[in-house]
Amino acid sequence: MEKVPLTANGFAQLDAELKKLKSVERPAVIQAIAEAREHGDLSENAEYHAAREKQSFIEGRIKELEAVIARSEVIDISRLSGAVKFGATVVLLDEDTEDEKTFQIVGEHEANIEAGRLNVRSPLARALIGKEEGDSVEVQTPGGVKSYEILAVKYV
Repeated sequence: MEKVPLTANGFAQLDAELKKLKSVERPAVIQAIAEAREHGDLSENAEYHAAREKQSFIEGRIKELEAVIARSEVIDISRLSGAVKFGATVVLLDEDTEDEKTFQIVGEHEANIEAGRLNVRSPLARALIGKEEGDSVEVQTPGGVKSYEILAVKYV
């Protein structure tokens, strides 16, 4: 199976989510199902059906997290330097708008564009990999081609 690259922080977040699901969410939904069963006829019991649906979601998420964690490869970014690679925090200048944007290139399971964590498989991350401070990159986006200049590359 293919390894899943994660930063140490990303691994810790996924592990914490898994522990919370197992120790807090799973017991709570089991309790909710038990309480809903006490209300009688299950065929018309909306609380019971909602709790079962939530249980299904929780169990699915637990299986997904266990699989990701089992295949994870935690990359120590503090030991990296140089050109842009996995784990790098990159400060970009949008050459059209002069806006500065900062992204950390992370694994698929820890990506969150609003938080500045860019999926390593995204078009922008793929364009940045291997480039260095001062380089310019062009990225094909749904809105057309965007040009960025790399202002800084950090590994923190």
